[in-house]
Amino acid sequence: MASRVAHLLSIASVAVAAGGCASATARFYTLDSTATADGAPAARYAVLVGSVSVPPSVDRPQFVVQVAPNRVDVDEFNRWAAPLNDAIARAVAGDLAVLLGTPDVAVAPLANFNPAYRVSINVQQFESVQGETALVDAVWTVSKTAGGETRSGRTVAHEAVQGKGFDALAAAHSRALAKVSGDIAAAIRAANTDSVSPQIQKPKSEIRPKSKTTKSNEPSK
Repeated sequence: MASRVAHLLSIASVAVAAGGCASATARFYTLDSTATADGAPAARYAVLVGSVSVPPSVDRPQFVVQVAPNRVDVDEFNRWAAPLNDAIARAVAGDLAVLLGTPDVAVAPLANFNPAYRVSINVQQFESVQGETALVDAVWTVSKTAGGETRSGRTVAHEAVQGKGFDALAAAHSRALAKVSGDIAAAIRAANTDSVSPQIQKPKSEIRPKSKTTKSNEPSK
């Protein structure tokens, strides 16, 4: 009899545990492109967003939340819908398409796509404080495909989190990435301006022929 009671209690414990697991459903989040057009002329060149690297501490599906100066929580039930480096690359590509005014912005690798500029991003910090702030600290490089000239910069973007949930935290990171994208877009435009600026020439109407100097025919005394 005692063994049967123990068996029934064991079954009940398993059922309770299964019910608890079923109720804790994982939620998945994305990074969105949130940049707005600044009214600059549309670009006539293609851009490829290439490699994006992130710190190992956040290179995982789960949200990593800072809870103390030297302590983080890894939340098993709030996760990124895609690998974080891929999500960052796609958000930046979407931002650049808006900021540069061109649909010719893609994420590597892509066949039969010949970009004029390539972008690489090394994320130094990707910090999340729930209900408070999101930080993206990124070093980026813009490389011209023809000639190999490069421009590099660093953007440190802080965004206030407008809510307590993880959706608000993801939205804050999206806005921070839009600031990173803004600096990258400015670098691309500057590089393109330097490469296509024509030499300034005077209009023909302003070019006057040189006057000729004539010698006097008066006889010397």
